[in-house]
Amino acid sequence: MVKKAIQLVAFNIPYPPDYGGVIDIFYKVKALAECGISVYLHCFEYDRPQAPELEKYCAKVYYYSRKNGIRYQLSSKPYIVITRVNDQLLNNLYTNKHPIIFEGLHTCFYLDHPKLTDHLRLVRTHNIEHDYYLNLYKSEPNLFRKIFFRMEACKLKIYESVLKNASHLLCISPNDNFYFDHNYGHSHFIPAFHPFSQIKSKSGRGKYILFHGNLSVSENIRAVEYLLANVFSKINLPVIIAGKNPTAQLSQKISQYQHIQLVSNPENEQMENLIQYAHISLLPTFQDTGLKLKLLASLFSGRFCIANTPMIHKTGLEHLCYLADTPKEMIDTINKLFDQDFTSEEIEKRRLILEDAFSNHQNAMKIIRLLEE
Repeated sequence: MVKKAIQLVAFNIPYPPDYGGVIDIFYKVKALAECGISVYLHCFEYDRPQAPELEKYCAKVYYYSRKNGIRYQLSSKPYIVITRVNDQLLNNLYTNKHPIIFEGLHTCFYLDHPKLTDHLRLVRTHNIEHDYYLNLYKSEPNLFRKIFFRMEACKLKIYESVLKNASHLLCISPNDNFYFDHNYGHSHFIPAFHPFSQIKSKSGRGKYILFHGNLSVSENIRAVEYLLANVFSKINLPVIIAGKNPTAQLSQKISQYQHIQLVSNPENEQMENLIQYAHISLLPTFQDTGLKLKLLASLFSGRFCIANTPMIHKTGLEHLCYLADTPKEMIDTINKLFDQDFTSEEIEKRRLILEDAFSNHQNAMKIIRLLEE
């Protein structure tokens, strides 16, 4: 029997798996390999070193340099797409007859290429990209970056029609699935792949409220500044804000509050401990796009989760979180939950939902069944 194989085109090197998009790619590759699929991984190299670790899970790993520069910003095609054009990638995809997963609209330049029409072509949609970039535009203070994000959003909206050439779209959230299925068909909800195989939440009480995320990203900076001004400054309970590369300006704002601690660049194990020992993970977002992996991390490892509508709307995880959209609702919910134990019943409720619908193995098998159709 011939072993099944797949080609996967990643927009970045998916190791180490330390931010949203590459977490999904790395654990997808790992899950497919554990299901007996030979994975031929093609990845763009620009801000991360080549990763021998990937060879544990892949039949072969190819690296391609990503272009950059102002002239690519002047292209009619989106910058995230045109900078990932590489003739060698096309040749390698063409000479290998296995199905292809294109990760994100970023990697779809060759999706409609005549050389690949005989291949089964799947696209993993990580976001509705033009919405994502429009939100970046709205929350970006730097004028030049603001203009770039606005132009990129317009280009992505036009370019998105390339997805009509996909055999299947693998959507990361029910909300995205509804959008892509309505516009292009052949859409399937495949939740984010992640590092969690079982619920690690602890019963009882934690010691603090936690906000975590990449603190150099404008969306998370905006969320922290909003919480400092409207929520954390109004309560006397201990708070920890944790994440990668906080800006000097954000660090300075946090330092003004004695009951708030900043943890910069925690290692993976330290981050998991911070989530496990928190009493409440507070998870607001202003971007109703994709599925935030920090929500999954908080539900698999933490206790109570308070989120706003854009964070949990149509994710399938609404029943596992407390909804709070305004500062008053957040403060009231924090005060109510901080005096409550997190119970074994809550943990069991999570186990029933997360270890089934959000199982890496189950979702890898959904992809494999699409390859067999």
